[in-house]
Amino acid sequence: MSAPAPAFDQVLALSLSVAYGKRPPIFTDLSLQMRRGEILGLVGGSGCGKSTLALAVLRLLDTKGATASGSVFFNGRDLLNLSEREMRRVRGREIGLVLQSPLSALNPMLRIGRHLREAWRAHREDNNGESEIAQTLQRVDLPHTTDFLKRYPSEISVGQAQRVLIAIAILHGPDLLIADEPTSALDAITQIGALELFRDINKQSGSSILMISHDLAAVESVCDRVAVLHEGKIVECRAVENMFSEASHPYTRALFQGHH
Repeated sequence: MSAPAPAFDQVLALSLSVAYGKRPPIFTDLSLQMRRGEILGLVGGSGCGKSTLALAVLRLLDTKGATASGSVFFNGRDLLNLSEREMRRVRGREIGLVLQSPLSALNPMLRIGRHLREAWRAHREDNNGESEIAQTLQRVDLPHTTDFLKRYPSEISVGQAQRVLIAIAILHGPDLLIADEPTSALDAITQIGALELFRDINKQSGSSILMISHDLAAVESVCDRVAVLHEGKIVECRAVENMFSEASHPYTRALFQGHH
């Protein structure tokens, strides 16, 4: 049964079931609500379905041989009811995605400038986007120089590649940014910079951010609330500062025990 349309202050409201072929469902009536303008952390054990949830929101599960049912309300529209053509307008423009392996997410045959220009042209044809690209690169602390834009992904650092992915994801000012393990491929210093960048994006643009991570320290440093995914359900969701002291579910207590 579909969930009711979300309240006006929610950017995302899920009631979702997902299964891969004839295997037991990954989720059954998983329920999650996300407030407009917040950074929500999603944590859970390896293989619990965190990335599957991100792909389900973007309607990209078909490529993985999975089916989703229920409802995914985003800005009041149920994404599961949209046509594929309508979804292509949502992906990248209204919902941005940052993946965990930046160098494999970028096409090694395309220069950095072309990645950005193609991301712009995917949704806008009224101008060439050069000023917007320059502004976005500045926001993510990357140079808008001919030398940098002519480089291939193999010619920049992993940290720079992650910032290119973030730039592509925020280029059109999405209402929702999904960051799937965005710091897992980065060293400790670069991780701190990336997390600060997500905080800045949230403050400056008001974009809601769903931060999927196994790194509890990263979640604690950047998120407003944290949701815990376990055995196909969100077993707990509360303010991040309370999760360490007030967790009520045994799995949550075990997960956060010893972190402090």
